[in-house]
Amino acid sequence: MTAWRKSSYSGANGGNCVEATVLGAAQWRKSSHSGHDAGDCIEIAPDIPDFVPVRDSKHPQGPILTFQAQAWTAFVEALKAD
Repeated sequence: MTAWRKSSYSGANGGNCVEATVLGAAQWRKSSHSGHDAGDCIEIAPDIPDFVPVRDSKHPQGPILTFQAQAWTAFVEALKAD
């Protein structure tokens, strides 16, 4: 379960705010196409509503890219079609 946190700079009426989540608690899943040597693979955190965070499994503390869930699904389906 992902916990979203509203910015402390949000007004009482909820305007001009940003919500953020701490992905450190995310449940990451490695690609099923990952080899035994763990090379060239990614991990995703699939349980975040509307977005799919993606990271390099060899550098889990490195940057995380986020994609809209719809775009990620289209990307994966296009890969499967090839």
